[in-house]
Amino acid sequence: MRKNRNNFGFSLTEVLLALGTLSIGMIFVAGVFPVAIYFSTQATEQTIAAVVADEAFAKIRLCGESDPGYQNWLAQPPVAGCVDFNDVVAINPDEFAYPSDFTVDVLQRRYWWSALCRRLGDTRLVQVTVFVSRKISASTTYPDPAAPIGGQVSYPMPVKVGVVELVGGDVLRIDDTMKTFINDGYTIARDQTGQLYRVLERRPSEDDTIVLDRDWIGAATDAVWVVPPPDGGGRYPCIAVYQKVIRF
Repeated sequence: MRKNRNNFGFSLTEVLLALGTLSIGMIFVAGVFPVAIYFSTQATEQTIAAVVADEAFAKIRLCGESDPGYQNWLAQPPVAGCVDFNDVVAINPDEFAYPSDFTVDVLQRRYWWSALCRRLGDTRLVQVTVFVSRKISASTTYPDPAAPIGGQVSYPMPVKVGVVELVGGDVLRIDDTMKTFINDGYTIARDQTGQLYRVLERRPSEDDTIVLDRDWIGAATDAVWVVPPPDGGGRYPCIAVYQKVIRF
């Protein structure tokens, strides 16, 4: 009698199909990890930024109540436009670093804040705009607001960039000498009003022209404040921008 034999093995074709399916799945899984890491880092930094901003507003309020330079600025007739917080107070530069732990070398601290102040008419109301930024390494330097072309400071600070022309409703032409300070995705604050805008694009064909997330409101010529990238180029340092009106 002939006995029937049952074959329970896999053919080469089946093995190759299984390996191909597994490989495709692993490619998709591997692609998820960088995205997950990016969003996790972004969420962490946004949480830290909110804490840094709260500390910054508290320090600014304290300076407004006790610093002679700030009190003198509040007593003067208001001048249109924003003023760098550094220009009206005498404060230890280390106070701009986070965390506020003076046992840690200040240049090793990763997060920094800077602020703009704008008087709201002839009152003691001040619109405060706080920029929270990251510092990549201890040796990284940034453009100096007092001398943005060639000047250097050790931590990110907002720089004033002139607006030359309103090209369209949401399109601006900026000062050609500082065009590299503003790029896609940057947040800018208008000098005269403090209004915040998001930059959607710096046009490649006209690289001194930027496209905003909404129409520019008000006078065609003005200036904007922006935290520029590190000297020599690199990742945009500003994590978040917060704004609050404080009464002194």
